[in-house]
Amino acid sequence: MFNGLALEVFRYQVEASPVYGRFVQNRGIDPGDLEDWREIPSVPVRAFQEIPEGLVPAGPVEAVFRTSGTTRSTRRGEHRVRDLSLYRASLLATASSYLRPELEDGTGAAARGGGAPLRVLALLPPPAALPDSSLCHMAGVLHEEWDDGAGGFFADVGWSLDLVSWESALRDASRDTVPVLVLATAFSLLGWLDRRPPGDLPRLPEGSRLMETGGYKGRSRSVPKDELYSAIESVVGIPAGRIVSEYGMTELLSQFYEPVLRDLAHRKAARRHFVGPPWVRTRVLDPVTLAAAPAGTPGLLSHVDLANLDSIAAILTEDEGIEVDGGFRVLGRIQGAEPRGCSLAIEDLLEAEGSS
Repeated sequence: MFNGLALEVFRYQVEASPVYGRFVQNRGIDPGDLEDWREIPSVPVRAFQEIPEGLVPAGPVEAVFRTSGTTRSTRRGEHRVRDLSLYRASLLATASSYLRPELEDGTGAAARGGGAPLRVLALLPPPAALPDSSLCHMAGVLHEEWDDGAGGFFADVGWSLDLVSWESALRDASRDTVPVLVLATAFSLLGWLDRRPPGDLPRLPEGSRLMETGGYKGRSRSVPKDELYSAIESVVGIPAGRIVSEYGMTELLSQFYEPVLRDLAHRKAARRHFVGPPWVRTRVLDPVTLAAAPAGTPGLLSHVDLANLDSIAAILTEDEGIEVDGGFRVLGRIQGAEPRGCSLAIEDLLEAEGSS
């Protein structure tokens, strides 16, 4: 089923985006001849900096999400989103599966009824403060759908943390015996732990969990994940086995999660790798040739995300990863010069844009 849908989306995007259409044509590809989603040509993430308007059909958009920045361009990447309802449906379905697997029935489908109350506490700016942040938008949707009415956001537009209100909210949740879902970047968690006021905090209620996202790109301090998770457990009592790492990017409307909570629910050994939803496929490619990397060999991560219906579904990242059974691990950003495969693809895209 995925293969047929992916090819259908690809053919639509070739028609809808003149730049992408010329890019495909210049590579000698007839969209009607493709039979395998792996043959769909990927667009490097840098295209979202260089030609964001050329990657979407003409017409109004509901939101423009922007990247935090890059060392290779003075312009932030932009993902222009025509239909936020599709994004909402995608992120909620995946987050439910990996952050609240207890809501599923025995068949794996989402159970009705909403489940037990949950308090959503985000160490992030509120979405109204940063409307161009896809992460803050995602946190806003989860807060709107799941929060018991007493949660909130505890960073300002400049990402400064309100530690007094944050720790007060943690104490309130403990007193109210309401399980908490913490949403935070790794750097915000580290900033809290480094600067937290003296004094003990009560343990958060049983069933609490934490979604940690992002790394330390461009930051002055970082710590290994196991050290960060251990510190969180010692301060508020969320076990490391209930801390889920999330991997996403502005250029994708789907997210990837570690399946640790699902494994716990099914009494399996916890796995610390990333898994995506059924409408996404991930490949590991050779950075030069963009051919499939041999099994067990690191390479560039490339995703085909069908939630990117009205932009580009096939995205070539600059993240190095390795395939594992049932998912992939992220090894970090490719260091040094832009990978040759990405560079050549960008040249082809710019040529396609220039011929408009």
